[in-house]
Amino acid sequence: MRHVARHWRLPAFAAALALAFLAGRFATPGGPSQVHAEPSVSHGQEAIIAVARAVSPTVVGVIRMQDGEREGLGSGVIVGEDGLILTNNHVVAGARELVVALADGRELPATVVNTDPISELALVKVDAKGLPTATLGDSDQLRVAQTAIAIGNPLGFERTVTVGVVSAINRHLPDRRAELDNLIQTDAAINPGNSGGPLVDIQGRVIGINTLVVRGPVGAGGLGFAIPASTARDFISDVQRYGRVVRTWLGITPVDIDREIARRFDLPITEGVLIRRVFSDSPASRAGLRERDIVVNANGTVVRNLGDLRRVIRSKRVNDPMTLTILRDGERIRVMLRLAERPPDAGR
Repeated sequence: MRHVARHWRLPAFAAALALAFLAGRFATPGGPSQVHAEPSVSHGQEAIIAVARAVSPTVVGVIRMQDGEREGLGSGVIVGEDGLILTNNHVVAGARELVVALADGRELPATVVNTDPISELALVKVDAKGLPTATLGDSDQLRVAQTAIAIGNPLGFERTVTVGVVSAINRHLPDRRAELDNLIQTDAAINPGNSGGPLVDIQGRVIGINTLVVRGPVGAGGLGFAIPASTARDFISDVQRYGRVVRTWLGITPVDIDREIARRFDLPITEGVLIRRVFSDSPASRAGLRERDIVVNANGTVVRNLGDLRRVIRSKRVNDPMTLTILRDGERIRVMLRLAERPPDAGR
């Protein structure tokens, strides 16, 4: 059976890294037994054990079926006691038949409620009642170095628990198909099959949905990444309220500026967002933005890369006002506009 995975290309500076969609691996049991009267596990370990026991029943296997055979396996987390399950888009994309394996041993047919290739999230549904549900936490309050616990089905091993920390937040990984920014980076062990499983904090709250791992040289550990719970919460809310994802739209084709881009286009700075195209009849065109304008600030937030700009846009609703500071021919210009709803297959 194939475990759901995918490899992504990174820019030249990271070309040696191969990206593969994730999963956790078995954690090694605790060290040698303690002697004398010392406890076998610490208070911190007891907390992790309690979280694993509480959250594991909400973690499911999402199985792709092909002609009656298991074709691929990912993970998911129950977010509605009526059988609503959150997972990754790539886990279910193109599947003709889905089966969800619950912690109680039942395997139930599942239907896709909604998928979103841009955020890499999906909702599926099984016909069940009274299921245990996970609690979505506040990923906006995460702190680097806090405990992070990944639970999923790596390599088919059900409800495997791995432990690490939040290594970094607001990570941005470029990709043409998805908008992978604002990601949580973790060193919790990741392997194929864990895609769609939860990353939780020490209180057992879901802080992210495990999504991918960046592999380094042979023998080097991978860097795991999770979609933040705030993104997942917005996705679920939009689907339940509108039946689809509603996104705000600026109406540009943006490019991250780095030293290579700055050299190629003879730009005066080495960070920011370069506008390569302005869509007609868009907020950007109506506000007078042009190709080769450089966005350096959005609503008072410094824009160092595309991830910074996207975060500001996503925090707004349709018709909300937005102020951009751009560089044009060496001059800083403030531009005011109102965001629109993003059309299908449109730019940012």
